[in-house]
Amino acid sequence: MSSSRQTSLWWDVLITSIGPVLWGTTYIVTTEILPPGRPFTAAVLRIVPAGLILILYTRLFPPRKEWGRMLILAALNLGFFQAMLFVAAYRLPGGLASVVGAIQPLLIMGIVWAADRIQPARLALWAAIMGVVGMGALLLSPGSVWDPIGVAAAAAGALSMSFGTCLTRRWSTSLPMLAFTGWQLFIAGLMIAPFALLFDPPLRSVTLLQASGYAYLSLGGALLAYFLWFRGVARLSPVAVSSLNLISPVTAVVLGWALLGQSIKGMSMVGLVAVLASILLVQWASSRRMP
Repeated sequence: MSSSRQTSLWWDVLITSIGPVLWGTTYIVTTEILPPGRPFTAAVLRIVPAGLILILYTRLFPPRKEWGRMLILAALNLGFFQAMLFVAAYRLPGGLASVVGAIQPLLIMGIVWAADRIQPARLALWAAIMGVVGMGALLLSPGSVWDPIGVAAAAAGALSMSFGTCLTRRWSTSLPMLAFTGWQLFIAGLMIAPFALLFDPPLRSVTLLQASGYAYLSLGGALLAYFLWFRGVARLSPVAVSSLNLISPVTAVVLGWALLGQSIKGMSMVGLVAVLASILLVQWASSRRMP
């Protein structure tokens, strides 16, 4: 691969990683700013306005032949994934949910191997395993409770986004990336809205600070983050993109240390270094295989 192409790939990695960094800020904004006990409402207010803004800006509709694929991608990448994420969050400690979700690069390697008969690079495989182990050292506490339903939900969410990432890469679309992102956000928000109506208490009033929190999550954590994410899915290998997801819980841990005084020491520090090394090794191994 030429040096210019290699440089371009690493720029794509850097730009795509901004999405998981923004997702990693969700935890501290949700716990410190948003009204408590309304996870599905937060998800709807996060992605529906962002989707509408992009749809109104682009004023483009998916062609009739692409609507089926759009519904499937919206469900896998956002709708079903978000629902399973919230189920896992309520039934598992945050660390355990993140460790289960860290298997996503391994899942994508298996999907690509089964669908395209492409064996994963040995270095990428071991680096992905190191990422799971490092995430465990970083986030798991000795008393973590392995609730079966919560673990199943976290695994189902990781599998959902894995298939969504692979299909997004495989299925071409005639829409520009902004419109493609907007429609997925809007459709997924409509899928989650019934859960907000059924399970969340009504959101009767919000303060200016809470409204600014919702606005940040919508404009930064959804509109910008998912646009950069889908842009990366179109340019990088599925395994490389999925490994960048590990940046999200790492960001949450670093913000907790910097802003809330939470400690990172001992095995947690070892885990943090292992996760970052895993991400870099997966990117390097995947870049060597890119045409």
